[in-house]
Amino acid sequence: MDNAQLAAFSMVIREGSFEAAARKLHVTPSAVSQRIKQLEERLGQVLILRASPCRATDAGKTLVRYTEELALLEAEMLGALGSADGATQACLRMPIAVNADSLDSWFLAVFDAMPAEPPIAFDLRVEDQDHSAALLREGTVMAAVSASATPIQGCTAEALGVMRYLAVTSPMHVARHFAAGVDAASLNSAPMLRFNLKDGLQQQFIARFTTDALQPPTHMVPSVHGFVALAKRGLGWGLVPEHFALPAIAAGELVEIDPGQYLDVPLHWHRWRLGSQALDALTSAVRAVARNALRQQPQEWLLAGPG
Repeated sequence: MDNAQLAAFSMVIREGSFEAAARKLHVTPSAVSQRIKQLEERLGQVLILRASPCRATDAGKTLVRYTEELALLEAEMLGALGSADGATQACLRMPIAVNADSLDSWFLAVFDAMPAEPPIAFDLRVEDQDHSAALLREGTVMAAVSASATPIQGCTAEALGVMRYLAVTSPMHVARHFAAGVDAASLNSAPMLRFNLKDGLQQQFIARFTTDALQPPTHMVPSVHGFVALAKRGLGWGLVPEHFALPAIAAGELVEIDPGQYLDVPLHWHRWRLGSQALDALTSAVRAVARNALRQQPQEWLLAGPG
């Protein structure tokens, strides 16, 4: 397939529009449109949904991963070859999906552990740990932190450890809503915090006390630090990583609504099964940082995905 056509397709998906892709490729929007048209005719499939932003069709999603793999390997090859005048090697682009709690806590140290060479441009996607594997399946990211232990096709999955969550709120909120203890009635009436609609941690915690479908008043707080701050202010209770909860508990700003009850979420590192030095270096850094930052399972394991 024509590399210029593939580059145009990849850039439209990455940037979200033909105009933005044209600016990145230093060509006209009509040239990008023509290359996409030729590629679609070549493959006999519509590859891009012309919307705002542009998105890959089901057929296009199959091509997304191929173009990303090709770009990564090409950049690594050009970096290895160098040039006669010793010019700086090409910067590698690496899209990664990480859940917000990990990104704002232990995962930041991964970038400190990365080697200086080759230069990498990270494209971080914040996605819930229960849903990040979908981005790998679509080929839009090369690696992801996920709660799923099952590797998807063409990937490996490695256990990283466990992130422990504590159900916390302000002392005032506990006195007002949980003075008689935690049960179905108090959980149904006490205001609750959720990160977003994908956040199911609070429901998992509630399921330990009742099988009833509760509908407590719920505040959506799509910010890790905002979530903790509003819990301290008594707006509601929620599941907070112990990394953030323990210092606030020690300071008297937060308390557990039911001391001794916690929720452990196993985290796994998924990556493309691709012979890439950059991906290997990233995986080594993630493994090393997670070993020190997360609670470890009795056994760690490595699973190879099919295909």
